[in-house]
Amino acid sequence: MADTNTRRGEGFLFLALFGLCIPAANWLIGHAGTMCIPAGPCLIPVAPGVMAPSGVLMVGLALVLRDLVQRRLGLWWSATAILAGAALSALLAPPALVLASATAFLLSEMADLLVYTPLQRRGLVRAVVVSSLAGLVVDSLVFLQLAFGSLDFLAGQVIGKLWMVVLSLPLLHWLRRRDARLGLTPA
Repeated sequence: MADTNTRRGEGFLFLALFGLCIPAANWLIGHAGTMCIPAGPCLIPVAPGVMAPSGVLMVGLALVLRDLVQRRLGLWWSATAILAGAALSALLAPPALVLASATAFLLSEMADLLVYTPLQRRGLVRAVVVSSLAGLVVDSLVFLQLAFGSLDFLAGQVIGKLWMVVLSLPLLHWLRRRDARLGLTPA
C-alpha cells in the first residue's frame, strides 16, 4: 500500500509540474530573455552564439515530466495530460502563437509518448532520453514553422530543450535506483 501511495503521490506531483510548464513556457516566450524581438519571442543564449525563444526550457522539462507521469500514473493519465495540456497551451498562448503552441505541444508530447511507451521496459533513463529527443525535435520543427514560418531558431530550440533533458538526468538516475531499492514498479 505504501508503494502505491508513494507512486501515486509522486505521479500527481509530476502531473502538476507538467501542467505548470505550459503557462511558464508561454509567459517566458513573451516576457523573459536577454533580448526580445518586437512582435516576436524573447530569446536566451543556449550555446555560444546560439539563441532560442526562452520557452524552450519549460518545453524540454515538460517532455521529461510527461514520461514520469506515465511511469507513476500510467498511460491513460499521460495521454489525458497531453490533451489537457494542448488545450491549456491554446488558452494561454499569445494570440499569434495559439495554433503553433497547441499543435506543437500535442504532436511533440504524442511523439514522446509513442517512443517512451515501448522503450520504458529497457530502462527509465534510456526511455526518457530517447523519447524526449523525439519530442523536442517534433516540437521545434512544428512550433517554428507554424509560429514564424521559419526554422531560423531550430538549432537553439533543440539545444535549449536538450539542456533540460540533460539536467534531469541526475533525478532520473536517482529515481531509478530508489525505485529498485523500494521495489516500486512503474504503473
